[in-house]
Amino acid sequence: MRNAAIVASGGANIASLQFALARLGCASTLTTDADDVADATHVILPGVGAAPDAMARLAEAGLVDVIPRLRQPVLGICLGMQLLFEASDEGDTPCLGILPGRVRRLASSAELPVPHMGWNRLTVRRDRPLIEGLGDGYAYFAHGYGTASGTHTLASCAYGEEFAAVVEQGNFCGTQFHPERSGPLGARLLANFLARS
Repeated sequence: MRNAAIVASGGANIASLQFALARLGCASTLTTDADDVADATHVILPGVGAAPDAMARLAEAGLVDVIPRLRQPVLGICLGMQLLFEASDEGDTPCLGILPGRVRRLASSAELPVPHMGWNRLTVRRDRPLIEGLGDGYAYFAHGYGTASGTHTLASCAYGEEFAAVVEQGNFCGTQFHPERSGPLGARLLANFLARS
């Protein structure tokens, strides 16, 4: 049976995420314990808020060195995905350094205010099992920072500028959108993630 460790890094919508996992037959535990994280079949790094605060919580829990060494499937969600990169402009914060690149603030305008909140269309860039069945569907976003698309990008999104919406490198992957709030598309992505071993 799949069991997911949800890293308690200050994320919101944790109950929604746990319900979404339970509907897929996956038990989950909210934890900052390194042994719980290491023993889980799958690890999820959620996050809503600021990169400096989230990285400080990970450091306090002793997880900054643990997470990059994990060998099981790891999924970063929203800020959790951003923390997988080298650094963030938000507070000029060093992050986990698993993926190459820097997180930057989205450009705002009268027509496109930041934070970017609401439903937006994905554009699939590479076919991989993680995004099988998603197509160019709509997902729910809530963020003010993002990363440029790169070789690790499976799907992108445009909000004035293009940014990475789904990324993958080895056993690490991430979504800039919230799968637990993205209806059937989000459920499919979570199911694809849980199918990984």
